Amino acid sequence: MNVDLALTRRQRIGAALLVAIALFCAAGPALVGDPRVLDLMNFLSAPGLEHWLGTDHLGRSMVARLAHAGQLSLGLAALSVLSAAIPGVLLGIVAAWRGGWLERACVVLADSVLALPGLLLVLLLATLAPGAFWPLYLGLALAFWVEYFRVVRASARSILASPAVEASRLLGFGTFYLVRSHVWPELRPVLLTLASFGMAAAVLAMAALGFVGVGIKPPRPELGVMMIELLPYYQEAPWLIAAPVLLLTLTLLGLVLIRPQEAVV
Repeated sequence: MNVDLALTRRQRIGAALLVAIALFCAAGPALVGDPRVLDLMNFLSAPGLEHWLGTDHLGRSMVARLAHAGQLSLGLAALSVLSAAIPGVLLGIVAAWRGGWLERACVVLADSVLALPGLLLVLLLATLAPGAFWPLYLGLALAFWVEYFRVVRASARSILASPAVEASRLLGFGTFYLVRSHVWPELRPVLLTLASFGMAAAVLAMAALGFVGVGIKPPRPELGVMMIELLPYYQEAPWLIAAPVLLLTLTLLGLVLIRPQEAVV
């Protein structure tokens, strides 16, 4: 399996988009202030020097709300993917390495979780604490780890059965060397692809849950919540609902473009 580590033009565009969005989300709150400040005398204002993207139906700065919403979406996505990847990768490697009853137990556990749709799992947890952050994070992490486990287990089994690994074992190299020199280099592009699509799925799932009213609750800014709040004003101020839609679209586009090239077998 040959892996090209050089960034392609597509990946550079995706990385540039994500860096720009991350800088906006990180520096925006410090530059534009509190997104909860109301100005009822200046509602639905058009973009201008004072408010670059205008104000919403309660006179709140759209730039400030978008920056905080982006922070929340990207932070939740990164945390969910990391929390899913660590146990999924470890269990996948251990199951492929050890086999036997341990592998069968991990497969049964993964199949049991997979039988329940991911969004349904998030909805069930959200009923315990409506509008809270942790049910969304926990539900997404529990739904995503199965994908890492299944992919890593299948890939690791073929890698561990390769002639290169067999030769290293005959030469007396230990487990750490085998994982570092053989397993990880082959799994890395696959895991980066899973991570990019996982973050995109988490961002989209959070926006969808907010749009239907079961995600983060107002007044905390969130992309899906902002869309549903601004939808009734699309005729008077179409630029307002376009702003969260555009930020969501660019975020998803960056995450899809940055994925590594498919490995050539």
